[in-house]
Amino acid sequence: MDRYEFESDNTAAICPEAWAALAEANEEQAASYGDDKWTRRVSERVREIFETDCEVFFVFNGTAANSLALAQLCRSFHSVICHEHAHIETDECGAPEFFSGGSKLLPIPGANGKLDVTQVETAILRQQGVHSPKPRVISITQSTELGTVYRGEEIERIAEFARQRSLFVHMDGARFANAVAALDCAPKAITWEAGVESLCFGGTKNGTAAGELVVFFKKELAREFEYRAKQAGQLASKMRFLAAPWAGLLNNDVWLENARRANERAKMLAEKLTATLGMKPAFPCEASAVFLRMPEQLVAQLHGRGWHFYKFIEPDVYRLMCSWSVTEEDIDDFIKDVKSSSAALSS
Repeated sequence: MDRYEFESDNTAAICPEAWAALAEANEEQAASYGDDKWTRRVSERVREIFETDCEVFFVFNGTAANSLALAQLCRSFHSVICHEHAHIETDECGAPEFFSGGSKLLPIPGANGKLDVTQVETAILRQQGVHSPKPRVISITQSTELGTVYRGEEIERIAEFARQRSLFVHMDGARFANAVAALDCAPKAITWEAGVESLCFGGTKNGTAAGELVVFFKKELAREFEYRAKQAGQLASKMRFLAAPWAGLLNNDVWLENARRANERAKMLAEKLTATLGMKPAFPCEASAVFLRMPEQLVAQLHGRGWHFYKFIEPDVYRLMCSWSVTEEDIDDFIKDVKSSSAALSS
């Protein structure tokens, strides 16, 4: 039997609350292209959650959210500074460059998936004036692609650095909920209060089927973004079916409960793997992902037993991702197979 529990949080089902809201939206007709009560309701709820009057837009997926947000902040001769493992650099098929008309990504290294202002400054100093694309945006990922979380003071430091150099700060928040849950903080504390101008707020990895939010905390930066989204094929005619699951997610803080559960399961998995294999995670387990160095023979055994997960960093770092729906039983089943596979290899 194939087991996808740890391959990705994209393999999880829609959470019950999002599913129920989607079913409710399907019981009636409604105005199209976002002029419906569901879209308005979610936009207002987002403003309540962030405690500010922000602009909120719906797009279909994370690649569109990041790419269009960055295109809104950049011109074709600009550049975007990001971590070398950032999703915009490794997994979006050049979409940020395409939709911005040519803005170049400047990937730089950083411990545990985070940007460090010293390394950012070094990258900027390497640019040769008019001969290089002009830095315009610093993009950070929260939580990071390596399962770590930026603290508020870290974001503030990056944002202050950006402000002094007239740069914008963009946040890829595909797993933003997991960061808020991990830090147990107000969402505003790690976004606009810390100096973030634009957030791509992810729902797919938190319990919806599709639909991400692009949030601009400075409303002037959102000017005519609706045209950009339409031109990019991101304006849903039946927008309520993107918005309604978000209503189910955001009401009663379901989004935070889902994130807390995923984070707790990841910590449990990390602890049991460490106890079983005697190996600590490759990076701090702060959100919903566990990264572990594993021998290929053990990985082959586990894949043969139906478990799906994959190598994230060469030569031997594998990622196990916990979604909102991973259970303690799933973890125990996996650990049992880890023990059996390890015993088989040592015999």
